[in-house]
Amino acid sequence: MKKDLAIRALDMAINLRQPPPGCIHHTDRGSQYCSHDYQKRLRDQGFHVSMSGKGNCYDNAAVETFFKSLKAELIWRNAWATRRKTEAALFQYINGFYNPRRRHSALGWKSPSAFERKAA
Repeated sequence: MKKDLAIRALDMAINLRQPPPGCIHHTDRGSQYCSHDYQKRLRDQGFHVSMSGKGNCYDNAAVETFFKSLKAELIWRNAWATRRKTEAALFQYINGFYNPRRRHSALGWKSPSAFERKAA
């Protein structure tokens, strides 16, 4: 993965969610997240940077669960003719289903959006 894609995704998330300064940004140790440009963007936005420990596969369990759900519920069940259609399907899954409606046992059977609203 290239750092430019990760930075674009980070910028999209910042614009959409507008996290407050001091928000924790957790990643694995991928080169795109360790890059100078990505780390600078995090510092400029006031994030506290958190990275998983070297060789600690359990540190990112929440995001690994998300990717498993994404694959099982969307990717493995469909095929798209173009990249644009794939991107639209991913956007709809995340923003139209997963965050607002999909309930999670780790969140007390609330959706991520409902959990976040209650925590705010």
